[in-house]
Amino acid sequence: MRLTPREQEVLSHVMRGRTADHIGREMGISARTVTKHLENAYRKLGATNRVTAVLLARQLGMI
Repeated sequence: MRLTPREQEVLSHVMRGRTADHIGREMGISARTVTKHLENAYRKLGATNRVTAVLLARQLGMI
């Protein structure tokens, strides 16, 4: 279970409390694409929300 660099980047922004709109503007992608990256990360990590995804990714040294 590996996160793509984009999924890792999105989770890094989420860890700092950014919204999908804010992340999208910073990364030059749509908020929908940000949401899709999050959904993929949730699936790979077995998470159901942002907080759990960030915690698991941090524990696994992914972000």
